[in-house]
Amino acid sequence: MQRKNQDEIKFLGTAGARFVMITQFRSSAGTVLSLKNTNILIDPGPGTLVKFTSSRPKLNPAKLHAIILTHKHLDHSNDVNVMIEAMTEGGFKPRGVLLCPNDALTNEGDAVVLNYYKGLLDRIEVFKEGGSYAVGNLEIQTPKRHVHGIVETYGLNIKVQGENTTAVSFIADTLYFDGLEQYYDGDVLVMNVAMYNRREGVDHLCVKDVKRIIEARRPKVAILTHFGMTMLRNKPWEIAKQLSEETGIDVIAARDGMGFDLTPFI
Repeated sequence: MQRKNQDEIKFLGTAGARFVMITQFRSSAGTVLSLKNTNILIDPGPGTLVKFTSSRPKLNPAKLHAIILTHKHLDHSNDVNVMIEAMTEGGFKPRGVLLCPNDALTNEGDAVVLNYYKGLLDRIEVFKEGGSYAVGNLEIQTPKRHVHGIVETYGLNIKVQGENTTAVSFIADTLYFDGLEQYYDGDVLVMNVAMYNRREGVDHLCVKDVKRIIEARRPKVAILTHFGMTMLRNKPWEIAKQLSEETGIDVIAARDGMGFDLTPFI
């Protein structure tokens, strides 16, 4: 999964929203967090297993300790079942944790996690607002339910167990709402920014929202990912450079396959 003792975020894919996903202008594979010898796959969208096998060095899903779904939309959950199968080596070695909202599991609606694969896991943790969950050497917190249509959606604060500070925060898909930034205090702040400008009726962050969050929160580093078509047309790397100049914070636009070293922040 990683070089020994390497702490990093690996962005297997940076696609956001349906059109970038279906065209694969950017990969829609998930994100791997490796921290304190704990490996977590976040939001395994379409192509995640392919990216695991094609990465150099190759990623081994059997080294995963957990899989997280921030919500059940297909660009975040499509490969969840195959990644559970890969994590458990074809189901012959049941193990690992799945953390996700309840509506990704329920049989009363459109569950995305199949019943067979639920049985291959050591346990399932169902997200709730204000929840805290232990995985390996990490503590995963879901401080606030997001505003993202009718699906349950949660961002993440990730801490090393025993530490008071948050190492990494992930602001998943959401419409900006007053006080959103107060819930995410990670030294490294990863944000899904699908839109360049605000569009009425679309529950995603835009660049103006991201600037507001960065200025209010002032993380050590902000990383932008999950780009929609308008973000790609406006060149995320140039947007990140401009935000860095305007806020005085180091802002990075993630790229497919990019690794970000967390060692200086833990």
